Amino acid sequence: MREAEDRKPQSDEARSVYDPEITSEFAIPQGLAVPRGGTEPETTSEFAVPDGLDVSQVSSAEPEGSAFNTPRTYSSKQAPAFTPATGIPVVSLTKDVPWQDRMRTMLRMPVAERPAPESAPKAEDEGPAVPRVLDMTLRIGELLLAGGEGAEDVEAAMFAVCRSYGLDRCEPNVTFTLLSISYQPSLVDDPVTASRTVRRRGTDYTRLAAVFHLVDDLSDPETAISLEESYRRLAEIRRNRHPYPGWVLTGASGLLAGAASVLVGGDLIVFVAAALGAMLGDRLAWLCAGRGLPEFYQFTVAAMPPAAIGIALTLAGIDVKASAVITGGLFALLPGRALVAGVQDGLTGFYITASARLLEVMYFFVGIVVGVLLILYFGVKLGAELNPDVVLIIEKRPLWQIGAAMLLSLTFAVLLQQERSTVLAVTLNGGVAWSVYGAMHSVGEISPVASTAVAAGLVGLFGQMLSRYRFASALPYTTAAIGPLLPGSATYFGLLSIAQNDVDKGLVSLATAASLAMAIAIGVNLGSEISRLFLRVPGGSASGRRAAKRTRGF
Repeated sequence: MREAEDRKPQSDEARSVYDPEITSEFAIPQGLAVPRGGTEPETTSEFAVPDGLDVSQVSSAEPEGSAFNTPRTYSSKQAPAFTPATGIPVVSLTKDVPWQDRMRTMLRMPVAERPAPESAPKAEDEGPAVPRVLDMTLRIGELLLAGGEGAEDVEAAMFAVCRSYGLDRCEPNVTFTLLSISYQPSLVDDPVTASRTVRRRGTDYTRLAAVFHLVDDLSDPETAISLEESYRRLAEIRRNRHPYPGWVLTGASGLLAGAASVLVGGDLIVFVAAALGAMLGDRLAWLCAGRGLPEFYQFTVAAMPPAAIGIALTLAGIDVKASAVITGGLFALLPGRALVAGVQDGLTGFYITASARLLEVMYFFVGIVVGVLLILYFGVKLGAELNPDVVLIIEKRPLWQIGAAMLLSLTFAVLLQQERSTVLAVTLNGGVAWSVYGAMHSVGEISPVASTAVAAGLVGLFGQMLSRYRFASALPYTTAAIGPLLPGSATYFGLLSIAQNDVDKGLVSLATAASLAMAIAIGVNLGSEISRLFLRVPGGSASGRRAAKRTRGF
């Protein structure tokens, strides 16, 4: 019986333990204590915390950290940001140079290489109010850009304002109609970005000079101007009236046209006729502006009266140079200021802004072409004898021509609403420019394009020197001085040829006018750059000056 009981089949549990035939390699061997299962999983990995290691528990309120979160022990006020692996090079900024050169030098540096501010912030003790500083910076940049200042100088002014209040890690960006600026305190703080749109543009170099004085005071480390004081001065600049009333501007446009007609061989009758045509065109343009018409139509309307007076004198049989009357009227309308600013932006690397400015110049020029062509077309149909093959015979009257060039520059300065203290300097600069052009072209028989480029280069050189002496913008000393060099006669003869169905000859003459205009713009910019070669440049010698070009072409 006992043997029979021993032969009875055992239970499944017993068989799974004692029967080796039904066990597997994952079964627990006999004699091994099985650990009790708790919260810890049985399967561990190499990333699991070993037993016996004391790990501090993170509170449930603190979020799970990552490589992109700010460390708990990091303080942006105590640790520097934007520190490169090679360290920050020491850059010595010369304090006795204008703020334009100092800020331009820093803008051409990467953010990591810019030196820290040399003085404490000038705002309240708790630090600068970043949104208000950025707002004031944008307002200053808007006035400069609307006044015709170059994009690089606008960026330099915006950077100078931010840096004066301790916001050194900022990046201004200027286009033709939009200004933006971004400030990032450190790599782990959120950036603050603001922008402003320039919707209205006005020519007022007095206001432009006042803004330059404000930026100069802000960038001076020895002065402490609060934000409230800066806002007050900025409001006064915006509220100030123009230095010259409207009737003075109308008279200046007439004198400018009369002086330009004398430059191309006109006499007293031509002077009076050109002045009357320009003043009538100026009044019509003001009327169109009051009605809200775009500037394209304003230029078209303003170009018609001088051409109409020239045609009327020809039809009346009066022995005058009608071409000189029409040419003098064109001098008062050619957009030399916008052309110089556009070429300057292109040469300094601001290609979007330069393209927009040159496109604006093209629209203005097309408006002038449309206005003059309409009058010339009807004049030719009425039998006016206008011969584009007859070159203007300019008599050798150097004293009269130099005097007319100086009068043209003076009236141009009034039209630009310049300060009275700068009118004399720009008048002399215009006389020097015409003297150089006349000596090279009339006496030396050098091509007009080369003569114009050299004369414009001297204008830019002298204008840059005068602006550095006065610690002001160079535009008031250069824009009006290039007035005598504008290509009025080439433009007129090109339009006359087109009106007489000689399109090929007209396009050649207009291409000559475009070449003269580009020579003026490039010459002015080259003269400004040459002047900087002889100035003390922050951060080293002139040979180590960083170029304005952002790329190398690859």
